[in-house]
Order: sequence, then C-alpha cells, then structure tokens
Amino acid sequence: MMREEGRRVKLAADTRLTDWVALTEGPADSPETVAGSVSLAAGTEGTVERVVQHDHQSAEAREYERLKSLLDSFGREMPAESRRRLEEQVGGLEPDWAAYLAQRDRVTLTVRFDNGFILEDAREDLFTPA
Repeated sequence: MMREEGRRVKLAADTRLTDWVALTEGPADSPETVAGSVSLAAGTEGTVERVVQHDHQSAEAREYERLKSLLDSFGREMPAESRRRLEEQVGGLEPDWAAYLAQRDRVTLTVRFDNGFILEDAREDLFTPA
C-alpha cells in the first residue's frame, strides 16, 4: 500500500490524462477553452505528497448503524410489531450501508512525478511501490 507520504511509487500502467482548460489571458470577456491530454508511461516514478482516506458516511449509513445496533442489542426483548418495523427500517437502509462499506476504504494520492508533473486525487491502485 502507498498510504504513506514521502513513499516512492511508480505508475502501474500507461495513464492518459485529459482535461478542459479555460485560458484567461487576453480579453476578459472572451476566455478561450481548450482540451488537452498528457500520457504518462507505466513505470513513471514519483513521490507521494499527500494521502487522503475517504470516509464519508451518509446520514442514511449512520442511521443504519444506529438502528442495526438497536435491533441487535434489544430486538429479542422488543414487542413483535416493533421488532418487525425496526427490521423493515434496517432492511430499507441496507443499500446505503453497502454503498458506504464499498467506498470507505477508498484512498487517493497526490503524487509529484520526477518529471515535474503533479497528479492529484489519483486512486491508490494506479501505483505500485518503486
């Protein structure tokens, strides 16, 4: 894993980057927009400058966690109708919980390549240790 600032990494595969750029030089009322792309070869080395662990839990995922805990802790002691309603609520929130679990371990990096390029918000799996 590349979850450490200062660690040397290299691109795992050829990577093409594209973007739109607004050029503001010239008349202020008519900025130009151009498209550009840069290709970086597999094996291009650089240094990790920043690591971001994405852990954005939605209100629905927090509610799932709260209700599931309540159900697990006290479900057997609840009246049958209350337990059934709680189980329905938990079931309705399961897709939100699954989406949270799928993304909570997402890590992005900012890497400064030896050639001077800086790649921000890049998925960790684009790199291997150098």
